[in-house]
Amino acid sequence: MKKSVNVFAAAFVMAGLAVNVFATNGDNMIGVGPTSRSMGGTGIAAPQDAISAIFSNPAALSQITGSQFNFAGTYFSPTVKATVVSPASPAGVGNWKATSQDAAYAVPAIGLSTPMNDKMNFGIAAYGVSGMGVDYRNKDPKYTNTKVSVMKFVPAVSYKNGAFSYGAGLDIDYQAADFGAGLSHNYAIGARLGAGYEYGVWNFGLTYVTPQNVKHNRIYDFDGSGGPTMTFDGTFENLKLENPAQYGAGAAYKGLDKWVFAADVKFVDWANADGYSDFGWKSQTVYGLGVQNKTTDKLTLRAGWNYGKNPLKMHNGFNAGTLTSVQGSNMSTFGYEYFRVIGFPGIVEHHVTLGAGYEFSPKFTLNLGYKKALAKTVSETDSSGAITLKSKLSEDAYDLGLTFKF
Repeated sequence: MKKSVNVFAAAFVMAGLAVNVFATNGDNMIGVGPTSRSMGGTGIAAPQDAISAIFSNPAALSQITGSQFNFAGTYFSPTVKATVVSPASPAGVGNWKATSQDAAYAVPAIGLSTPMNDKMNFGIAAYGVSGMGVDYRNKDPKYTNTKVSVMKFVPAVSYKNGAFSYGAGLDIDYQAADFGAGLSHNYAIGARLGAGYEYGVWNFGLTYVTPQNVKHNRIYDFDGSGGPTMTFDGTFENLKLENPAQYGAGAAYKGLDKWVFAADVKFVDWANADGYSDFGWKSQTVYGLGVQNKTTDKLTLRAGWNYGKNPLKMHNGFNAGTLTSVQGSNMSTFGYEYFRVIGFPGIVEHHVTLGAGYEFSPKFTLNLGYKKALAKTVSETDSSGAITLKSKLSEDAYDLGLTFKF
């Protein structure tokens, strides 16, 4: 056990090095680890490992038998494109089109679970869970370069009583943001609660994650003109950026030999989260479907689908010459719409996933996964018809995971 704790500590340091993720349900990852992600991000009712149990529903830790350690890595490759049509300066920024220059991201995740007694399990995990950003420097006259990332460290415990299980986790968040004026980071604490019920060949789960608010100090000069002329008042304002409340339910069917069918639904309350509500995000209902087949004694195959409607409201007919309030600061409406549509296009909706696992021994399994987020384009035009802002996003992600049982 001491050896596994040392391995976990070292891996947690590695996980902390992942400072940005470009995410997919708004700016949230659809799931954590290759088993959950390759099954459409499902895991509320029937997770396949410690990482996905802690992330999806801590009560489901009760389904993890014995002790195990998971290490996962994701190679995340978004393709983001922007098109701006506007008058020349000072009325606009002219016309330009570019692909974001951000490189692909490496996103680690780690998890550990172990039984405390015949009714209770303990788990602990660390993972990058949300974020987004673009880099149009040297392409965009406004030098748009944005980054937001959230890293979570979550100790959790589950309790099983007959067919029922209950769980709770403590979310310790590290959030970093940079809107082109320097990095601002801070911390937040929240909780995730879960319940599960086993009825014959069915498993059911419920989960809730509390909102977790992070204050970014001196993050951006929102109330400078910030518009086409690029003039600012020299004072950097604060911004509260809240990880929203989430509610989820899931069901899984295990009645066919060697098969698991899973379905999850989650409500992500962007519309009532500080920061996201200020920039016109709608709350989002996310659906996930997953299937797993134990093809041979060693090989397991997985597939899934995930959908969440784009949360970014379109403000067609906006008046570029007015001001828009952002947490007490008056931002030029042109700069506000530019920031929302060009700087933070968390807009993809459909995701298709595939994966496989191979058990090399009873103590070691290798899992692989792939996720494709289909391209989504958003566009809005101002009231004069002279300004059009457009963003397009698609994503590819490749997952690798190692599970060690002891």
